[in-house]
Amino acid sequence: MKVLLAAPRGFCAGVNMAIDSLDLALRYFGPPVYVYHEIVHNQYVVQSFLQKGAIFVNDLGDVPPDSTLLFSAHGVSPEVRQMARDRHLRAIDATCPLVTKVHLEAIKFAREGYTIFLIGHDGHDEVIGTMGEAPQAMVLVESCDDVDRLTVPEDAKVAYLTQTTLSVDDANRIIQRLRERYPRLANPPKDDICYATQNRQEAVRVLAREAQVCLVVGSQNSSNSQRLRELAEETGIRGYLIDSVAGIDPQWLAECHTVLVTAGASAPELIVQEVLDYLRIEFGAEVEVRSVRHEDVSFPLPRALRTLPAVELARGVDGA
Repeated sequence: MKVLLAAPRGFCAGVNMAIDSLDLALRYFGPPVYVYHEIVHNQYVVQSFLQKGAIFVNDLGDVPPDSTLLFSAHGVSPEVRQMARDRHLRAIDATCPLVTKVHLEAIKFAREGYTIFLIGHDGHDEVIGTMGEAPQAMVLVESCDDVDRLTVPEDAKVAYLTQTTLSVDDANRIIQRLRERYPRLANPPKDDICYATQNRQEAVRVLAREAQVCLVVGSQNSSNSQRLRELAEETGIRGYLIDSVAGIDPQWLAECHTVLVTAGASAPELIVQEVLDYLRIEFGAEVEVRSVRHEDVSFPLPRALRTLPAVELARGVDGA
């Protein structure tokens, strides 16, 4: 068996920043540190932090006053921020800057009187947070069929934004349908779908033509990981989303000559390496790294953590 190991894959800059933020908060303030929603959508990461003393909550009413609270990479609404202030919580904002960018665009368009079509998935943490910035001005659009059902007049002042972890192809189809209905549709100055999501999708699109099966390391509730699996299947090969080696069915790989392995933006490299070890042991796999695009992006820690003494200690330990 030959394994094509896609690059880039795995953690993006936003996920790295959020994970580093929670790790540092636990070390400096001590457990428990409460996190509003999952820090990232990956079960291995969540379970690891539970063992370190993080407590994940979906309701700020479950957080005792004066506690330390971290907002996850997916962002939160202004209402949640106000609730944190009302409860006198020490809030650390680990929202990915690319999500913050979408929030700011929503505020700008709403102030200028636009009706905003937010292209995204209902119930996703990022979508909930973004819509909370201007709930009266925003309409969620999940598909081209949703566009056809819109009741906003064709001559209305309208704009669109997108969830950062969407399929580029799916988003473009919806945007095209919106433009057909609303010729005056305004758009953000720069695409909202994040660089990491686009790069990982590009790698699958390019490499899938050489494989029969694609294994995507990531959790079921990870939007960008699901998109990678779907994209593999759209190219005509079988795609499977797995949390770990335990999720692999050997029958998937029977008589398979070439396997593409990648990972969603919230999936740890440790799990990827375990998958590769499994394929080497069980199928005699030879691994070839195939780099489609280079990434060199990093985001600073949240302001609340940058000046802590522990930051300097961490830099000294890491040699940075």
